[in-house]
Order: sequence, then structure tokens, then C-alpha cells
Amino acid sequence: MESTNFFNQIAQMNITGDLQITIKQGAESNWIVSVLLQNESCGDNAKHIIVPCTLRGTAQELDEDFFGTITSPLETASGLIVNMESFMKQMEEAKKHSAMEKEKTDKEKKEKEGKDKKFQEAMSKSTDLEKEKKYKEAWTALPKITDFPQHNEAIRKRMSELEKFLAPSLFGE
Repeated sequence: MESTNFFNQIAQMNITGDLQITIKQGAESNWIVSVLLQNESCGDNAKHIIVPCTLRGTAQELDEDFFGTITSPLETASGLIVNMESFMKQMEEAKKHSAMEKEKTDKEKKEKEGKDKKFQEAMSKSTDLEKEKKYKEAWTALPKITDFPQHNEAIRKRMSELEKFLAPSLFGE
């Protein structure tokens, strides 16, 4: 029996996936060989667009140039499919990070809204106490600058307004 190196040549190809080879006898002494690379680990349906590599020729022609003809296209297809799968995984990871970022942003927004609400409530309480002429309590009810540094100016202004009731100026304004 004669030895071939068919499987050794396939093993030397740089491909990932399963080769589907269909061999059909054509007209006269020609053969039709179809080689398709399948990679089920790729979740991208675009892989189904890749068409098989189809060769036609006599047995001698196919023996002489079969691997020379199919190696480059199959290695290219294999790389493309592997890249598609890698891309799909990166997209999934990006979606996760996007959801995480949205969640983080939403949380920060809620915290800011809660802080703003506390600031407004304290300022409102101070105003109400001032209307009741409870100036010391109104000043004490003001929010702390250390808790609300972004409202530093508004708090200081309000403190100044209330301080004139607590310690009137000797010189009058």
C-alpha cells in the first residue's frame, strides 16, 4: 500500500476548527473537491457567509496542487473566524462595562440628588426659623460648608445675613 502525507499536511496548516471535505466525481475524468472550515466556538453568525473553497481538476492536478491552493484561503478564513469570536467576546465585555458604568453613574446621580435635597431642606428650615425670628436656631440649622463645599458661597452668604441679627453692628449699616 502506498503512503500519503495528506493528514500530515492538514496538521501543518495553521487553522482552528473542523474541515469538511466533499469529493465528487465530475464529468469525464475531473473531480470536484469542496473544502469548508467550520468553527462552532464562534458565536458570530457571519461565519456562515464564508463559502467553501471549491477545486475542479483531474486526480493528478489535484494531487499536485491541492494543498498549495487551499492552505492560504483556509488559514485566512480560520483567522477571520477566530477574530470574529474574539470581537464578540470583547463586545460582551464592553457591554458589561457599559452597564457597570451606567450603574455607577446612576448611583452617583442619586447620591448627588440626595445631597442636594438635604442641602435645600436645611436652607429651607433656616429660612422658616428666621421668619419665626429664631435667628440663632436659623443659623444653627444651616448646612455645614464641609458637608456641602460646592454650596460654599450660598452658605456663607446666608450666614452673613443671619449674623446681623445675632450680633448687630455697632456702627449700623
